[in-house]
Amino acid sequence: MAASDLLDEDEKSRGILWGFGVILLITALVLVFLGAWWGSEPEQFSIQDEAMERAKLTKTTDIPLGYTYTNTLAHIAEVLLHKSGGYITNDVAPPGVFLDNISSFEYGALIMLRDATSALRNHFTRDQSQSDEDPDLKIAEPYFYYENDSWALPSTEAEYQKGIDSLHKYMTRLQTYGGNLKRAQFYSRADNLWQYTEVVIKRLGNLSTRLSASTAGAALIPGLEIVEPNVAVRNAKVAPLAQTPWLEIDNVFYEARGASWALLHILKAVKYDFHDILLDKRAMNTVDIMIKALENALAPILSPMVLNGSGYGLFANYSLSMATYIARANAAALDLRDIMNRG
Repeated sequence: MAASDLLDEDEKSRGILWGFGVILLITALVLVFLGAWWGSEPEQFSIQDEAMERAKLTKTTDIPLGYTYTNTLAHIAEVLLHKSGGYITNDVAPPGVFLDNISSFEYGALIMLRDATSALRNHFTRDQSQSDEDPDLKIAEPYFYYENDSWALPSTEAEYQKGIDSLHKYMTRLQTYGGNLKRAQFYSRADNLWQYTEVVIKRLGNLSTRLSASTAGAALIPGLEIVEPNVAVRNAKVAPLAQTPWLEIDNVFYEARGASWALLHILKAVKYDFHDILLDKRAMNTVDIMIKALENALAPILSPMVLNGSGYGLFANYSLSMATYIARANAAALDLRDIMNRG
């Protein structure tokens, strides 16, 4: 083979390698761009504007009691399904499979959505313990409890969409009578709100504890055994809550961000549909404190990564800052529960 032929073959090989290199570089840049876009947190929305928009779609301006609360739950689910990149948790291909932060955000929001939907089915739409449950909510609630990471048939998105559709049917029945269908009910009573607040307290307390365990020495002992005098018992050792592993700190943080985002909108809807009872119980300021604490928890993040410095170190600790806001919201929730529980 002539020397010129060898040079041509060498140049072709290098050309092919350069071509593959350029393709890989472009692919990497596209994945990074998509990852940044898909991984962005959804914006906050106006609960009243969304309720009015939905009412226009049904060709009515009637906004009955409970309509705004239910529409807020439906829209939270819609945002999770249709935000940039869609629903990420069940993705099995890049870049979605690598976006664990937004997946944690979705999970935190989903937990709050499930709790609020259960409260709607079991408390807000029933006037007493012996009353029948709403037929549409009986269908809607189980769909939101479908596994959150299913990509096969049926997919998570398809099941959650069925839950959204059932919520919309309930909203339609809140507005009008339809044939033989019974008009839907919504009871904004203090005892109903008290029962939902009990669940919120437990969720916020769990998040605050897990966030506080981000640094060494911040882990708490969950409980101490009280032993009565002169009683012979075997005193079992209580293990402290372990420090959050380094690779899971950002997951817990973004789960708390997602829960705060969803609960913020739910509380605004509660403030709207439970307006009269909150004023009567003088609890409006307490709800406002919860809302303000959650808004502070959702302040923009300036660092590209979740910083995890010590409490009084040179660097910030995002988890401890988030835990402070969550704890403040939890304290207000405790006050709200006590206020609603009074006669």
